[in-house]
Amino acid sequence: MIVPVILSGGSGKRLWPLSRTLFPKQFINLISDTTPFQDTILRLPEDISDPLVICNEEHRFLVAEQLRQIKANNSGIILEPIGKNTAPAIALAALNLSNSNQDPMLLVLSTDLQISNIKSFHKSIKTAKTLVEQGKMVALGVRPTKPETGYGYIEFDNSHEAEYYDIKSFKEKPSLEIAKNYLDSGNYYWNSGIFMFKASVYLNELEKFEPEILSACKKSYKNAYKDLDFIRLDNDKFSKCPEKSIDYAVMERTKDAVVVPLESNWFDIGSWEKLWEVKQKDSNNNVIEGDVILNEVKDSYIHGSNRLVSAIGVSNLVIIDTQD
Repeated sequence: MIVPVILSGGSGKRLWPLSRTLFPKQFINLISDTTPFQDTILRLPEDISDPLVICNEEHRFLVAEQLRQIKANNSGIILEPIGKNTAPAIALAALNLSNSNQDPMLLVLSTDLQISNIKSFHKSIKTAKTLVEQGKMVALGVRPTKPETGYGYIEFDNSHEAEYYDIKSFKEKPSLEIAKNYLDSGNYYWNSGIFMFKASVYLNELEKFEPEILSACKKSYKNAYKDLDFIRLDNDKFSKCPEKSIDYAVMERTKDAVVVPLESNWFDIGSWEKLWEVKQKDSNNNVIEGDVILNEVKDSYIHGSNRLVSAIGVSNLVIIDTQD
């Protein structure tokens, strides 16, 4: 059984610094008629379980409403009182889903990603499933198309061609020079932030490498209770949990980590520049949204959702005007 674990804890502060609490980017229609959160659920294979969502307590009604809009069922909505990064969040999911004496496979997904080739995405999940059944911990990697400084990287062993590769290390967002070296070497993938493994394997590895995280999550989940459609934790116990990503807590330390290629156009919605790259542009390479008048403007992103925006003789700018 594969259970999607949707991590919807990002603040979206890189896009909307003034409205990050109420309207983080994963809940706004950035690219299509559906939001990144909804897209994450809608692109899932049909033959897997309903998703388990983990989100900040302040976003609970946004999550519930967006699930309702696309008529999506769920396996639960766990509310984090405070963000502690991905390793604790996934631990909570594993503890929740292991309660019924089952050992499901967790497909961990964040909500600020865009994947264009859904068929390829499903194929990667199928390949990962076979490896997870053997006890492997899988990360999906995307082949770099340029020296990107805004993404993390996965170094892998490319000594042979295969459906998957052993992971050698995880790399933080590099400088431009280092990113160029990664691209030229041919043995680095972009870290997509998508992972898959058995719940028991994750909990065992977390206990081995980060016992304090597991202990805090167990204590906070032990006193969890249902509140309407939501699962509330023991806030005091969870607040004492160390903050660490799954990359550093487990994936780069376990001996069972492998990377499966995701052959698709993929990007992380982390900036206005990323949105500009994927959106339709006019003859002057501008993305124009809303009530906008331009004269001799090139290579810019202009968005107006509050009042008329006009620009003359400028280039390489992001101009965003919203009600707040």
